[in-house]
Amino acid sequence: MSQVLVLVDHIDGAVRKTTNELLTIAARLGEPAAVFIGKGYDNAAGQLGEYGAKTAYVVDGEGLDEFLVAPKAEALKAVVDQASPAAVLVASSAENKEVAARLAVKLDSGLITDAVDVQAGDSGPVTSQSVFAAAFTVKAGVSKGTPVITVKPNSATPEAVGGGAPEVVNVSVTVSDAAKGAKIVDRKPKEKSGRPDLAEAAIVVSGGRGTNGDFSKVEEFADAVGAAVGASRAAVDAGWYPHSSQVGQTGKQVSPTLYVAAGISGAIQHRAGMQTSKTIVAVNKDAEAPIFELVDFGVVGDLFTVLPQATEEVVKRKG
Repeated sequence: MSQVLVLVDHIDGAVRKTTNELLTIAARLGEPAAVFIGKGYDNAAGQLGEYGAKTAYVVDGEGLDEFLVAPKAEALKAVVDQASPAAVLVASSAENKEVAARLAVKLDSGLITDAVDVQAGDSGPVTSQSVFAAAFTVKAGVSKGTPVITVKPNSATPEAVGGGAPEVVNVSVTVSDAAKGAKIVDRKPKEKSGRPDLAEAAIVVSGGRGTNGDFSKVEEFADAVGAAVGASRAAVDAGWYPHSSQVGQTGKQVSPTLYVAAGISGAIQHRAGMQTSKTIVAVNKDAEAPIFELVDFGVVGDLFTVLPQATEEVVKRKG
């Protein structure tokens, strides 16, 4: 059985949920194998084995953490050359999609980005993608080289298999001069809000123009259900919420299990960023708002009345 490589998404060995999802997908396609770049592998080994990684390619080399994007692509290329995998899976993010693109060029292989599902096919992995602002779903496969696929968060439910620590294969990489064009000169830890990361959250509660700049009820409901907080472009452009929380075509594209849109009209720009959510709930005063065309459940009402009631009921049932 051929290996399927998964690029480990981590911070100093703290593995993110997206990696567990990719290892679960990799098991459908072949034998899961992790590619760990950076420091802290000892912290990650147990979790990688728990979710099915049989082998861990631990990449070491001077400069891998000092420069942007390009060294990771070179490191992945070195592992692919050594492992000859059936596919390479990478979690979709702005940085990772550039890494995947550079890798595909180096391998002279096909690239598929933002897959929402990956299944085994007769001639290789078959992906599903939401395209044209999520108006259509298409299936695609790579016809040349080693498939390089980026997968959106929450595209699979992580399945622990209870395996032991993976077998370690050390890979040494020398970063080329061409990969040293953009150097990282400073790092600052992201301020913690206590909420899950927007791109990975299983539940997202977003506010829009209907908040009139007051996101307090949106945040209170989000905290009650353990959700991340998002915002529409209108709310972000008005300065009501940071751009890092924008959901939409020019912001984050999310695919949570539950998406709650509060005071958001549902313009196509916003829908493109959340239409692949498993269950969608909308709260809006305007019964004719476009958002109601795609929701599973809709509430016609003022979010400042509806959300506090929902928060109260959630807290009551949890307590």
